[in-house]
Amino acid sequence: MTAEAAERLRVEIGSDQTVSGLVVQPPQARAGYVFAHGAGAGMTHKSMETVATGLAERGIATLRYQFPYMEKGGKRPDPPAVAHATVRAAVAEAGRRFPSLPLIAGGRSFGGRMSSQAQAASPLPGIRGLAFLGFPLHPAGKPSSDRAKHLSDVEIPMLFLQGTRDALAELSLLEPVVKSLGSRATLHLLDGADHSFHVLKSSGRNDGAVMDEALDAFAAWVDDVAG
Repeated sequence: MTAEAAERLRVEIGSDQTVSGLVVQPPQARAGYVFAHGAGAGMTHKSMETVATGLAERGIATLRYQFPYMEKGGKRPDPPAVAHATVRAAVAEAGRRFPSLPLIAGGRSFGGRMSSQAQAASPLPGIRGLAFLGFPLHPAGKPSSDRAKHLSDVEIPMLFLQGTRDALAELSLLEPVVKSLGSRATLHLLDGADHSFHVLKSSGRNDGAVMDEALDAFAAWVDDVAG
């Protein structure tokens, strides 16, 4: 499965706005992931394509989509209400595209957080769990757990894939947050990885190995949640 196999589509947000989306659906997919981008790079970024391709190889379909600000070429993320509406629209589109598949929502950094906020406010139809590829617990250099408060209102399983060098999620803060969520939450630590899942050459591993580990953990978790 390659990036070229992605099907382009439009996701309708209300009656007067649409954003771009990309679907990758492997043969005999067993689940679907509604996958939002981070604050600084859109759905066509290499890291997003790598995840979509890697999940397809593991039998998981994906629907990637843009937030409105990214669609317009802006740099300032949308207000939460707009982002949440976009998440809901993408989930609804995924339900139409993958009617027989169990669905997972989430994404990278900002996209994952907007997905969890939307779920906390009102459950996303058909979503079995949330998967975060680097949950942004706090801004870099400003450690806090405030961004995690809404997670207590999420009642479905959550997977946190986090690098141990993530400057946006200090482990001393993240681990207690995950523990407080009980059996709903699973934390998989990527040794030596930063917020973008990059590792130093001195670690003895490369980024590809880290991504394989992350996606293997993702696929195993999906089988537990959606099986």
